[in-house]
Amino acid sequence: MKRKVYYRYNPQNLAYERIYPSLKDKIFIVFRHLISGIIVGIGALIAFAYFVGTPWGEEQKKNDRLKDAQYELLSKRMDEAANVLKDIQQRDDNLYRAIFHADPIPSSIRSSGAGGTSRYDYLTDLSSADLIIQTSKKMDYISRQIYIQSNSFDEVLELAKTQKDRLKHIPSIQPIPDRYLKQLASGYGMRIDPIYGTARFHSGMDFTANIGTPVYTTADGTVTLADWKQGYGKCIIIDHGYGYETLYAHLNEYKVRTGQKVVRGELIGQVGNTGKSTGPHLHYEVHVKGQPDNPAKYYFMDLSPKEYDKMLQIAANHGQVMD
Repeated sequence: MKRKVYYRYNPQNLAYERIYPSLKDKIFIVFRHLISGIIVGIGALIAFAYFVGTPWGEEQKKNDRLKDAQYELLSKRMDEAANVLKDIQQRDDNLYRAIFHADPIPSSIRSSGAGGTSRYDYLTDLSSADLIIQTSKKMDYISRQIYIQSNSFDEVLELAKTQKDRLKHIPSIQPIPDRYLKQLASGYGMRIDPIYGTARFHSGMDFTANIGTPVYTTADGTVTLADWKQGYGKCIIIDHGYGYETLYAHLNEYKVRTGQKVVRGELIGQVGNTGKSTGPHLHYEVHVKGQPDNPAKYYFMDLSPKEYDKMLQIAANHGQVMD
């Protein structure tokens, strides 16, 4: 390559004089050309990457798209798992726990979260942060629900193990056998008060029978009251455990004492006409977890299906009660 020659015009002698650059000038010229070349090269590379793309850039975009697709698929699968878990929870509350008369898991516990939103702050700087955070939230929610459901199943399993003993303590026979009954005077629900003639809630069932007719306990338990009770006259209350309690009112005589343990079918008293009563009968109540329940639901060990159906029809009458 031919070397460039530089000249400078000299006005004094009106002639062009040749310039011989110094070493410093030569180095500067080379460095200037080098920097210009680097700048032009980088600019061209950036323009190419912007408009055309680079192999490694395209690979990164492909990986990002694949990652987003995997997160979306995982999110959908977790939604499906959450729906299955919800179905299991409904069965647990309305079937498994109902069989053992266990309260359903409170919705406040079912819907409780696994922590505040700040626990996901460390994910905000990631690419596709919103998708990752939502997926993490779903995973934490499902993990929490599985933990709650696992504890519930453990409780149901324990209830199943004690079911044999539990059955002994669930009221399941009539307090007076059919052979002693004159009639079933009144059932559970709104009835007419025999004294005041007004409608009121009747929290038990009335069985008419002669004074002195034997009264039997309807399940195993412990006598918590064998004494006079206002309105009920001579009254016996038995705690059967597992949330069950029975009451026998208007008795003529006690056959048990407070604190005594009794078993289903044991004689505990006699029909009378004490307290607020308009005739000889037994007023019988079943309480479950402190609330009165329809006693007609608790004769399944004592009556045939036909007899049980007939008893339900009689109990549904809206006639006048005897107490």
